[in-house]
Amino acid sequence: MNPRDDPFPAVGGVTHRYVQAGAVRLHVAEAGSGPPVLLLHSFPQHWYAWRRVIPGLAAGYRVLCPDFRGAGWSAAPPDGYDTATRADDLLALLDALGLAEVSLVSHGWGAWTAFALCLRAPGRVRAHLALNMTHPWPARRALRRAAWRFWHTALWELPLLGPAVLRHWPGLTRFLLRRWGADRGAATEYAERARRPTLARAGQQLNWQFVVHDLPKLRRPGADRPGMPTEILAGGRDVLVPPALLGGVLPVRVLEDCGHLIPEQRPDAVVAAARALFGRG
Repeated sequence: MNPRDDPFPAVGGVTHRYVQAGAVRLHVAEAGSGPPVLLLHSFPQHWYAWRRVIPGLAAGYRVLCPDFRGAGWSAAPPDGYDTATRADDLLALLDALGLAEVSLVSHGWGAWTAFALCLRAPGRVRAHLALNMTHPWPARRALRRAAWRFWHTALWELPLLGPAVLRHWPGLTRFLLRRWGADRGAATEYAERARRPTLARAGQQLNWQFVVHDLPKLRRPGADRPGMPTEILAGGRDVLVPPALLGGVLPVRVLEDCGHLIPEQRPDAVVAAARALFGRG
C-alpha cells in the first residue's frame, strides 16, 4: 500500500490536501483563517506533532502544517534531504500557496531547516519561534560536551543500518519518543509511520546529511543572523537539546517542567509564545 493512501489521524477542524511544491508533492494539514503560520515538525514525527497546538493558533491564524519530503504523507523521493533542499521545498510550497510572507513555529529538525529558510529568504519570514533546537551559531565547546546525547543518531544515520533500524526496531523509536515526552499513542503513531521503507530511507538520509554537510559548516558566533523577530523556547528537562546549548545569540525562554517535545507537552506555552512574538513581528 502507498503510505499516502493511509487515513490521517483525526484532529478536529483540520483539513488535508496535497500541494506540488516544485519537484516534490507535499501533504499539508490546515486549519483556521487569518495571517498564515507555518508549523514545521521534527524527526521522526510528522504534522500530527502539532495536534495540540493547532486549536489555539487556528483561532486567529491560518495554520499550515506540512509534512517534509520523506515524512508523514508527503512524497519520499530518492534524494533531497539536505537542509538547503528542504528549505527550497518550503519556499516552493509558499509560492504554490500564493503566500508572500509567513510566520514560523518550528521544532527540532524542522527548526534547523527553518533557520536555513530565514537566512536564505528573510523577506518571506515575518517572525520565527523555534522549539528545542540549537541555532546555527552554537558554542562549539558546549556542543562537543553534549555530543553523547545524540548517541541514537549513530543507529539512524548510517547507510544500510539506519533504514534497517527504523524499519525493524520500532521499539527503539518508541522508546526515544517516550523518553523525550511523547505519550504512548503518539509514539506508536510516529514509530509505525517511520518504519515504511521509503520513509525509513528518507529518515536515514536526513540524519546522515547533517553529519556530512551541516556539522562541518556550523556558523561562527559573529556570522550573519536572521533579521526578523526570533526566539527559542527550550525545555528545562530536555535530555537531547538542553538549554545550555541554546544561549548567547538569540533570546531563549526555558520551560523548566518540560522535555524535548514542547508541542506535545506544553502546547499552551507554544501558543502563548507564538502569539506574543507574532504580535510584534
